[in-house]
Amino acid sequence: MSFNLRQAILANVSGSSEQEVEATISDALQNGEEKMLPGLGVLFEVYWRQASEDDKEQVIQQISEGLQQ
Repeated sequence: MSFNLRQAILANVSGSSEQEVEATISDALQNGEEKMLPGLGVLFEVYWRQASEDDKEQVIQQISEGLQQ
């Protein structure tokens, strides 16, 4: 039996409102549980696939700066 974690996460958050997405992200960050990392990765993938090149560049810059701190 094969389990596709990415598809399961997408099915779980599909149709979420902006407020629900924000709550999901905030909860994952506040709890700091490693089991939430795959879900955040999938949400980032959704963002990345739809982001403009300028948005991607800005995110890369922000992440790089955050890693320097």
